[in-house]
Amino acid sequence: MPTAPATIEAILGMYADDAIVPCACGGMKTISTRQGLRAYWVDRLRDCPASHLDDLNPSVDGAAISYIARDGVVSATLTFNASGKIASLTCRPLN
Repeated sequence: MPTAPATIEAILGMYADDAIVPCACGGMKTISTRQGLRAYWVDRLRDCPASHLDDLNPSVDGAAISYIARDGVVSATLTFNASGKIASLTCRPLN
């Protein structure tokens, strides 16, 4: 099922303009452009949608979460800038 463009735009709206995403899911890559983030999320939502939250640990400047995806548990660490936007998202499979 294709992801609605409004969903992608809502996700992108949560990111700072200079956000970076180091991701080790499906091979190490670092995404650092708006177009790269758009492609990343289109692929991610199509190929590895989350089924439910496994754990959530908020911190002063971000959060560590884990969620269940098709291929297992994924760990993601988010940091936020002073405006509350995602400055970085680091993710990797846990298994």
